[in-house]
This record gives sequence, C-alpha cells and structure tokens, in this order.
Amino acid sequence: DRGTCGACTVMMGGKVVYSCTVLAVDAQGKDIQTLEGFAPTDPMVQAFVNNDAQQCGYCTPGFVMASKGFLAKHPKPTLEDVKEGLGGNLCRCGTYMGIRKAVLEAANRSGGRNG
Repeated sequence: DRGTCGACTVMMGGKVVYSCTVLAVDAQGKDIQTLEGFAPTDPMVQAFVNNDAQQCGYCTPGFVMASKGFLAKHPKPTLEDVKEGLGGNLCRCGTYMGIRKAVLEAANRSGGRNG
C-alpha cells in the first residue's frame, strides 16, 4: 500500500496507477485493464518474451502495464527515455536490460523509433 515497487500497476480509466494506492470506491465504474486482458499476441507481451524480460515474474504484470502506458505517451522513446519512464517499477531479479529492450522492440513494432 505504499506504491514503492510498481508490481501492481494497472490502467484505470486510461491512466497508469498503482492499484495498491487506489481505494475500491475510487475504482467503481472505471475501466480497469490488467495484463490478464492482453492477448498472447499483443506486441508488448511478445516483446517481453522475445527479450527474456521476465525471470521470477513478480514484477512482470506491472512492468507490462507501465510500459503500455509509457508508450502511449512516448511512442518513439530512446533507451534513456525508457529507463527514466519506467523508474517507478522495480525488478528484484534485475532484468532491466531485457525489459528496456522489450519496450523499444514494442515501440518499433508500432511504428516508433529509438536512438
């Protein structure tokens, strides 16, 4: 309930939020998206698989959701942009490079570029 790791990141009403900091009453009637709502063929999911961007899996749902929200606002990120943009999510296994590469791959698949 402190919003320190980002593992519980979801999209609520089109906005990236840490679900641990949202009261149930504030979520009533809002569209809530989680990783479970994505198809296995979703470009972000595929990019995470392609880049071995998960190990224990604890942080993966939060990182995927944060990454989708990040790319919605920054469709053409650089590696530094991704590093800074996902700074609110932590990975206890340290797979940050795979995660960052996955975000760049997903951006490239959707017409973005990185440099």
